[in-house]
Amino acid sequence: MKRPFSKLTLDETSPTPLYLQLADAIRTRISDGDIKVGDALPSERELSQTTGISRVTVRKAIDALFREGLLSRRHGSGTYIAPRIEQSAALLAGFSADMASRGKAPGFTVLKHATGLPTPEEALALALGMGTKIVRLSRVRTADGEPLAVERACVPVQFLEGFAPAEGSLYSALEKRGFRPVRGLQRLQASLASPEEASLLGVPPGAAVLRIERRAFLADGTPVEFTRSAYRGDRYDFVAEARELKRAGA
Repeated sequence: MKRPFSKLTLDETSPTPLYLQLADAIRTRISDGDIKVGDALPSERELSQTTGISRVTVRKAIDALFREGLLSRRHGSGTYIAPRIEQSAALLAGFSADMASRGKAPGFTVLKHATGLPTPEEALALALGMGTKIVRLSRVRTADGEPLAVERACVPVQFLEGFAPAEGSLYSALEKRGFRPVRGLQRLQASLASPEEASLLGVPPGAAVLRIERRAFLADGTPVEFTRSAYRGDRYDFVAEARELKRAGA
């Protein structure tokens, strides 16, 4: 069995800090193909024994690679090589369809499923009267068992009659009922994970997250969805195409 770290040595006389040397060594082994996407990283204890440096120093190297988006943690399982997921900010697609298109198995854990009256903010976002009921669905969204986002969706009950969380994809459920959204507005904001979000996503409290607020509309302009999500900042990049601004009279 190939052990890419079995002969790893660091230079204690170098002016480069040991944790940066270790981080660079791991990067090199990823780029050389010695470690592949999905492979497990050796534990802090194993790396400490192999390199002869302290576990504190090893942890600093691993944290640096987390910030770069090269690693991810799976709760109760370990640390894995996992490059960032790049998603178009202009794409209106459900989480399940997006993950399936990447060859990953989408999944979810239901946090809340209830019907009730909207808050003033929800009523405004969905253009509803305060007496119109909505479905609230909060879930942790996973890909291949890895938690990637906390998603809290609100949909007018008229569009989700008889909905049960076991149906899975919210957009598929809307499409089945003839109400699939065709247009959306998304607002992205950099933020920090709350203690609850950190626990659900398996990241440290205060870790970077991307907050996405989305309103989706039917073809006639009727609002059909208002969703707020927190995506792991160590796993996601949202990208958008930029075009030249045309000058007046040009």
